[in-house]
Amino acid sequence: RSVYDDQPNAHQKFMEKLDACIRNHDREIEKMCNFHHQGFVDAITELLKVRADAEKLKVQVTDTNRRLQDAGKEVIAQTEEIIRCRVQQRNITTVVEKLQLCLPVLEMYSKLKEQMSVKRYYSALKTMEQLENLYLPRVSQYRFCQIMMENLPKLREEIKEISMSDLKDFLESIRKHSDRIGETAMRQAQQQKTFSTALQKQNNVNYGRNMHLGRNRILESKNEITLKRTFEDEDEHEEEVLTAQDLVDFSPVYRCLHIYSVLGDGEIFENYYRKQRRKQARLVLQPQSSMHETVEGYRRYFSQIVGFFVVEDHILHVTQGLVTRTYTDELWNMALSKIIAVLRTHSSYCSDPDLVLELKNLIVVFADTLQGYGFPVNRLFDLLFEIRDQYNETLLKKWSGLFRDIFEADNYSPIPVANEEEYRIVISKFPFQDPELDKQSFPKKLPMSQSVPQIYMQVKEFIYASLKFSESLHRSSTEIDDMLRKSTNLLLTRTLSSCLQNLIKKPHIGLTELVQIIINTTHLEQACKYLEDFISNITNISQLTVHTARLYGLSTFKDARHAAEGEIYTKLNQKIDEFIQIADYDWTMSESDGRASGYLMDLINFLRSTFQVFTHLPGKVAQTACMSACQHLSMSLMQMLLDSELKQISMGAIQQFNLDVIQCELFASSEPVPGFQGDTLQLAFIDLRQLLDLFMVWDWSTYLADYGQATSKYLRVNPSTALTLLEK
Repeated sequence: RSVYDDQPNAHQKFMEKLDACIRNHDREIEKMCNFHHQGFVDAITELLKVRADAEKLKVQVTDTNRRLQDAGKEVIAQTEEIIRCRVQQRNITTVVEKLQLCLPVLEMYSKLKEQMSVKRYYSALKTMEQLENLYLPRVSQYRFCQIMMENLPKLREEIKEISMSDLKDFLESIRKHSDRIGETAMRQAQQQKTFSTALQKQNNVNYGRNMHLGRNRILESKNEITLKRTFEDEDEHEEEVLTAQDLVDFSPVYRCLHIYSVLGDGEIFENYYRKQRRKQARLVLQPQSSMHETVEGYRRYFSQIVGFFVVEDHILHVTQGLVTRTYTDELWNMALSKIIAVLRTHSSYCSDPDLVLELKNLIVVFADTLQGYGFPVNRLFDLLFEIRDQYNETLLKKWSGLFRDIFEADNYSPIPVANEEEYRIVISKFPFQDPELDKQSFPKKLPMSQSVPQIYMQVKEFIYASLKFSESLHRSSTEIDDMLRKSTNLLLTRTLSSCLQNLIKKPHIGLTELVQIIINTTHLEQACKYLEDFISNITNISQLTVHTARLYGLSTFKDARHAAEGEIYTKLNQKIDEFIQIADYDWTMSESDGRASGYLMDLINFLRSTFQVFTHLPGKVAQTACMSACQHLSMSLMQMLLDSELKQISMGAIQQFNLDVIQCELFASSEPVPGFQGDTLQLAFIDLRQLLDLFMVWDWSTYLADYGQATSKYLRVNPSTALTLLEK
């Protein structure tokens, strides 16, 4: 740098100095070469001497090498063979090592294929997991491993699809078998309840024997028979007890749940399962349109629902989280609302009490079965109280027809009994007691007609029928007693009362039948206390209990009796009118026939024979009927005289009319019905008598003089009436 950077002549000076330095080195080299030249010459001389020896040595070495090469050819060949074998051995060792790494992978993959072929999908998923996490990473560099890795997700999807298909088949299977599952569960629940009830009754026999010995002897024998039959049925069906697991294979659910859980899609599976089961629940809860026509329709409906929830309960207890108690409760509440709505609708179409009773029994078994699986069923028992009212209505309709048939078939004549056996048959059906009649010898007649014991027996049958519905409702004896009394009151006050009222109003029911109806209602009224005792014996509830209802039969039969009495009065008056209508007076006759008119004598004979039938009626009824008939006859005769169409009356006609009134007065004085005091009955004709006396004796001066006075001889003669007749 200094050479190029210094003064301008520096380069030249540097070159001059460099040349001087080179000359100095050349002189030193020359000196050194001169110093060593002799040694060099000597060395060259020795090398020339050695040259000949080196050539000899070279020839010898070449010959030796040739001979050695010839001798080592076989060794070389063997050595090369050894090398080749050792390379092969090394390759084999390497292959064995690699195969030892690959064989477990291939074995696991083969195992996976075998598991897939035998549908062991859960185990196949476990095998896949081992392949992915343990075996395949060791040999990931090989192409077949890459193929396996690519196939594993496809196999997983295939497993999911297959398991889902199995689940769908399972859902279809339980949909088809739900009715059979439910039927089996309901039958087992009913058998268990029957067995428990039989044991309970058997244990209560000794306690009840001291209270009602005679009645409980029958109960004891019945309970022993029931218990024996129950044990026999248990022994007979012991080997045939089936559960939901026996009827349905649940393994598809377990497999699918495990598979989806392993694949991390457990929530998806749960949602799908619950969604499908909700759809099936809606289908199960949808009733057939004709379900209300037969009990089999209801039984199948209940069996399907029970089967559905038995399956869900089983799934709840054997799986972890697939369904929860909250889910099943929600599903049950939804189903219960639908069931209640369906039963309300369809039960309203039932007009047969036997079908309603069968429905009630099915609902009780249905409720008891599901209650055994932990589902709340209080709303079902509340529904049964609604159906009970409907059951009572159907019973009332049925018994209304029975009562009508009994009344239609009755001959309305006292029951004849020819001997003691016939008498006992009657009193075994109806609690009749009459010491005076007991003293009479056979043959004799009981005062009531054949319909009375039949009606009484039908009322008892109604109580039994009503009791059948009250059984198994988990109600106390007091509540059952109250229900029986209320339903019996409805039967008496509404159904029987209506039938009696309709019977009384029928045109073919005559006076004799009406009299017998009054007698019948009197005996039925007296039998009401025996019906109360009958209910008390059934329920073991004393009538002295504060809250015990009373039967309203007394008012029912009193009302019917009053209606019959009124109808008697009406029909008597109608009959009198019929006789009056056939009266044929010659109002212009000059003198009377000297005897009463024929129509009036027929009327009096009719009244006399009719009032003889009234001897079995209560005294006041017969007296009222007789007084009413006489008053109506008197008014009819009076109206006949005052008829506006009648313009002229002769004194002969007045005399003839007077003879007829005299016969009426004689009839009244003959006491056709006992119990009248003095001439009370004759007063019914007092108006006619005073009016006719006024015309017969023509005592107008006395009438006018005494008019308005309490002591007047013609006090009951109305001036307008007298004037009208006077004009005629």
